[in-house]
Amino acid sequence: MHYYCGIDIGASSAKLVLIDEAGRIVAKALRRSGVDYAAVAETNLAEALASAGLRREDIARTVSTGYGRDNVPWSNGRLTEITCHAHGAWWHFRRAITVIDIGAQDSKVIVLDAAGRRAGFKMNRKCAAGTGSFLEEIALRLDLPVADLNNLAERSTKEVTLGSFCTVFSATEVLSKIRGGDKVEDIVKGAFQSVVKRIAEMGAMDGDLVMTGGVAAHNPCLVRLMGESFGKPVHVPPDPQFIGAFGAALLARDNVQTHHV
Repeated sequence: MHYYCGIDIGASSAKLVLIDEAGRIVAKALRRSGVDYAAVAETNLAEALASAGLRREDIARTVSTGYGRDNVPWSNGRLTEITCHAHGAWWHFRRAITVIDIGAQDSKVIVLDAAGRRAGFKMNRKCAAGTGSFLEEIALRLDLPVADLNNLAERSTKEVTLGSFCTVFSATEVLSKIRGGDKVEDIVKGAFQSVVKRIAEMGAMDGDLVMTGGVAAHNPCLVRLMGESFGKPVHVPPDPQFIGAFGAALLARDNVQTHHV
């Protein structure tokens, strides 16, 4: 039995997946990316190998992706996160889909046809608004753990609009909302709606909608709001935060060459 490794080093977190020849996940690991990408990749690999009871030599091939994909010295190939998220998402649905990936640093919309071929993609403007970093900044301003945002938004009973596009200005706007007496839960839902609006500004979405990434994994309220915005349900695959790493592992298994982007 051969095993394959995919590692996705994002701006915020590093995700690693080990799969077998059938594409089944046998182990995964996740931690903050930090400032030493090579070290966090090594730590994730050691954790996953121990969890699966495997040795390093059991790994036939590794593909790295994400912001820090060039910082994995033992990787056999490097592919863009667009390629890997698309492949990982399509594996679960096998039909025409539009993948919405909200990462820490950017947001991507990837259109796939029924055969899984990429028909187009868009990325957000060069600003953290509409990304995971935006929500982290909102949580910081509200003095809340990021993990608390979803439950708060679920309790919201009033529409609060954050009008600023820039993350810095939005954070300042949050403070004025607090001074104005708006409830924290309504402000958080307003922040979720702001993320949805940034995605909606990227254009119409064809086919079934699929969301990947850590924001989708931890914020079902935001996923629901996204569906309401586009008037169609949004599907979330298993382990959405690991979809990029999973796609990389599948591409490692299939020995896709590194020039494929």
